[in-house]
Amino acid sequence: MKRTMQTTILALTVVATSFANPIKEKKEVTQSTITWLGKKVTGEHTGTIQLQSGYLNVDGDQIVGGTFVIDMTSIAVTDLEGEWKDKLEGHLNSDDFFGVNDYPTATPVVNNATKNGNTYTVNGDITIKGTTQPITFDLVMDGNTATTSLTIDRTKFGIVYKSGSIFDGLKDKAIYDDFTLDVTLNF
Repeated sequence: MKRTMQTTILALTVVATSFANPIKEKKEVTQSTITWLGKKVTGEHTGTIQLQSGYLNVDGDQIVGGTFVIDMTSIAVTDLEGEWKDKLEGHLNSDDFFGVNDYPTATPVVNNATKNGNTYTVNGDITIKGTTQPITFDLVMDGNTATTSLTIDRTKFGIVYKSGSIFDGLKDKAIYDDFTLDVTLNF
């Protein structure tokens, strides 16, 4: 009888602990694609950037956290070739833009997410060039694939080069503050 009582208490303790501390799964990114789009008054440029590492923490079908590290040194321009491609990549890597010598990574962090069907409204923070700002975006989950499109205001991270909202008189030399990242993640 005493042994049965001990076994019952142990089983209840395990069950109670599992409800108090839900088991979270860490879903590591196995493959990713990130394309960027930056616009200026007279046109636009496109390119890619690489994810260094990343994961989502999930509890059942709920996203409860996550961290991603973007390799800023991998910025590549895809709409130009030769000398113009090299010049733009060099400028994007310079202190005028992302200052990759001092800030080789950018870090989006997922703080929480609200699920609606297969779409999650994600709240988090993103650190670019040493500055952290809040960010909210929709993430669509389809099996082991997640997709999103993020719009980021570069001026919030101290990147003000030829910003029409910061400098007057730029006319057709102005570069828009927002840039877009289209992201596909496979887990």
